[in-house]
Amino acid sequence: MSLLAVEGLTAGYGRGNVLHGVSLEVGLGGVSVVLGANGAGKTTLLRAICGMVAREGSVVFDGRRIDRLPTEEVARLGVAHVPEGRGTFTHLTTEENLRLGAYRRDRTELEASFARVYRYFPRLAERRRQPAGTLSGGEQQMLAIARAVMSRPSLILLDEPSFGLAPLVVEELYRIMKDINAGERVGVLLVEQNAAIALDLADRVYLFEVGRVVLTGPPSKLRSDESLRRAYLGY
Repeated sequence: MSLLAVEGLTAGYGRGNVLHGVSLEVGLGGVSVVLGANGAGKTTLLRAICGMVAREGSVVFDGRRIDRLPTEEVARLGVAHVPEGRGTFTHLTTEENLRLGAYRRDRTELEASFARVYRYFPRLAERRRQPAGTLSGGEQQMLAIARAVMSRPSLILLDEPSFGLAPLVVEELYRIMKDINAGERVGVLLVEQNAAIALDLADRVYLFEVGRVVLTGPPSKLRSDESLRRAYLGY
């Protein structure tokens, strides 16, 4: 059963379309990964699902059409978007950033959300009083994901979470994301260029070229195709 089902999605900016009839799914508690070169339309896909760009086509989330809903309503229904660039509020503390992710929670729910998030991200607990702008790049990425988790979403859209991070930090980040996916049963739609580590998290892969899906299947399908493996995995 699908948590998210996108059918025939066309989207773009102004008069130009970036996506051309894209269809994909994220299963309940599943992880779908979108791979592709820069300019393939991956970021536009996430923005279109959230209603941030003009779009046509069907987007069904948890059995409900959301392709005509505003961004705020999509978020309220349980879709959390973690954009490329992290989007943290650098002048606020770590804890104040997290609080923004759960602004509708009562005190009891808020305390429970903090405790849950700090279990996944103990480093953020250590830095909860620290301005977000003084955190390392990896810590800021953790903060961006943790803030999304604070909203108790059913689906997280992640845009290039490994960008600009050291390999050991990326490994730690993906380990945490795997724990969140398993522990919370949160579906994930992940846009990533680090294909090797993304495939270890995924149960389904979509390969994008110029705004179109050119290959879809389980990670084993990409790994078993020698030309694709060399192009995207480097071996």
